[in-house]
Amino acid sequence: MVKDQNLYAFGASYSNITYEGPLDWFLQFTKIQHVWKYQPTYLIVHFLFIFGGLATLCHARVRGGRLPYLWVGTVLHGLVIESLSYILPDVDNFWHSQTPIMLLGRRLPLHIIFLYPCFIYQSSVGVAKLKLPKWAEPFAVGLGSTLVDTTYDIISVNFLHWKWHDTDPNIADRFYWVPWNSFYFHLCFAASFTFWFHFSRKLICKTDKWEADTRMKEIICTIIAALLGTPGGVLMFIPIYHPLHDTYKIHSEVTFFFLFSIFLLIVWTGDRVARTSYSKQVKAKKKKWLLDWENQLALVMNMYQYKQLLARF
Repeated sequence: MVKDQNLYAFGASYSNITYEGPLDWFLQFTKIQHVWKYQPTYLIVHFLFIFGGLATLCHARVRGGRLPYLWVGTVLHGLVIESLSYILPDVDNFWHSQTPIMLLGRRLPLHIIFLYPCFIYQSSVGVAKLKLPKWAEPFAVGLGSTLVDTTYDIISVNFLHWKWHDTDPNIADRFYWVPWNSFYFHLCFAASFTFWFHFSRKLICKTDKWEADTRMKEIICTIIAALLGTPGGVLMFIPIYHPLHDTYKIHSEVTFFFLFSIFLLIVWTGDRVARTSYSKQVKAKKKKWLLDWENQLALVMNMYQYKQLLARF
């Protein structure tokens, strides 16, 4: 077992980590004082993402309808991605710094679970207000998630909140220390999750788009989206990234903006389509002024924290 006082020693390295049983592997606590001493910015980000996750959950509960299932779906989708990243050697190419609460063999910080609602849930709610055609909405959510992630990636990796491995050729091409494929990843996986979240219920449920059906049907749709969001995102790497990068050795920046342009064109085209019908508005459980402040506050706090990190640390 790695002791707290040794874990944060500068220059310390470990070839192997042992655990004192399954519980010690699953859950590990570290003193907040240790994290604050060596990585104060990481502790700030840790708690703000937890706040953002809880704020978006509050928004989902207030609005009702399918939004609570969307929130749960983003959390499960994130857990599938993170778990596979630690299991499969081909994508096990990063390591998070330690936070006060770590899961899954010291690999998963607690706040990363709430990162996916902060990215995908907020983007989904914002895109829903644009009332785009169904075929354009997943791509818009992908763009929105990537927009929020860009600031997070660039600033957090600079403060060593995590580190990508230097030996993986798929993440060798970087932008301000961030692999271009990180942005590519968020485009693909957010779009894939959104597609399956709405497409699965189109096959199973009979209610309006944001109106909840029976609990069992919604749970099935949520699980489908959480499980298929990852393979769907992986498949989107095949037609563009792998042929251009692996075969023709084209820089990852080019492949990202190739995909980005396709997404943007689809969303722009969808935005120009005449909207002949709108989805029914889900009735809120509380007053109108309460509907969106949780979501907006979480997004503002997310952006503001990185501005302050740059200014003060």
